[in-house]
Amino acid sequence: MPVDQTHDPFEDRLSAALHQAGGTFDTDRAALVAAGEVRGRRLRLRRRAAIAGGAAGLALVGVGGALLVPSGAGSPQHGSVAATGSGTPTAVAATPAGPVVSADDMVRTLTKLLPKGKVTRGEARGTDSPLPPLAQVTFDDGKGAGSLSLLVDRVRGGGEAFDPASEVVPCPDMELPDSGLDSCVTQTLPDGSVVTLIQGYEYPDRRADTKAWSADLVTPDGTRVSVSEWNAAAEKGEPVSRPEPPLSIQQLKTLAAANEWRRVADSIPEEIRKPSASTEGSTGNATSYEGRRILAILTKALPDGAKVVSSGNEETEFAYAVVNDGKGKSYVQVNLQHDMTDAAGALYGSGAETLPDGTRVATRQGPGEKGGEGVVMWTVDTMRANGMRVVISAFNSGSQTTAATRPEPALTIAELREIALSPQWEVLGA
Repeated sequence: MPVDQTHDPFEDRLSAALHQAGGTFDTDRAALVAAGEVRGRRLRLRRRAAIAGGAAGLALVGVGGALLVPSGAGSPQHGSVAATGSGTPTAVAATPAGPVVSADDMVRTLTKLLPKGKVTRGEARGTDSPLPPLAQVTFDDGKGAGSLSLLVDRVRGGGEAFDPASEVVPCPDMELPDSGLDSCVTQTLPDGSVVTLIQGYEYPDRRADTKAWSADLVTPDGTRVSVSEWNAAAEKGEPVSRPEPPLSIQQLKTLAAANEWRRVADSIPEEIRKPSASTEGSTGNATSYEGRRILAILTKALPDGAKVVSSGNEETEFAYAVVNDGKGKSYVQVNLQHDMTDAAGALYGSGAETLPDGTRVATRQGPGEKGGEGVVMWTVDTMRANGMRVVISAFNSGSQTTAATRPEPALTIAELREIALSPQWEVLGA
């Protein structure tokens, strides 16, 4: 999703957000902030490249059907970048860690590593940019054009104590019926690198035949290479041009593991390398940390007797647990957003409760949103005075799309309310 300098990128992002939300949600839904247990994890690789490429965040639908654009949309993911009114990042001075790799170098290197074919350049950045180096191209091997995007970054500094598996994108729960995936596997390579290989579809509901394959690789020294490809000239908005993306999944892994990208990572200036989660004010690993923390808070706050049988989390904003209290499986999910004060009026109507500390609370009990037979969804939606929004929902099924396994969710409205209002969330409220 390159930034087109001929027109306002914010208008493009807002238009794309409206288009995506309109195609994914029904206006009469009391939908939560995220699109469900699969959406965030399924598109994590693509979104990482999109965020680093200057694209805005995804459109969000709030309770009551209000369309929201995150207040942080377009904000930078690195401490050395400041958002401007135009949405174009402004860099502070950065000291190269090695010889500068230009945007042209990135495209040339990617072209050299691809099989024989025609390469058309798209968005590209080098290590002289305030954002991680990127190369996006259209590649045609004579069997149809496919879009391909490659991003190089640094995660925690690496070293003996660093485990690449802690940073690589994990496979989602393949048992979920709407995962939109054909396969997902995580492998450890001979050099200690860990890679997750995903074959699936751009849209989890497969409303289009656009396939999205990806490789996310993290090395022992902290280099991350994320590659995504599609069987169309663009990930969205273009017709399918070939049955599958141009590179096989093995070729995609080989491309991600190429030594050339490690040399690129060594040239990323120290000032804009992704900081440690323990670094104050960091936004790099802190995103992964936040997702794990959400899951930890959720599981710890569950009532006695609710045994967790499976769980998962997105890098940010989302976690879920499938619990069983002896009466059948019940899916429980939490969505968390920051800085949502401006949207409070649209989210909390006259029926909402306002607590003495300014926290707003709304509840809803109704049918599930994704068509599982007999599924009901109970929701408690809260917003602190500082704008942090915590939404928790429970279902009377092991997932939103499978038939009910019990008459009611395993958690009552009172228990959901207690979890949503837990002071533990304040840890993530900054």
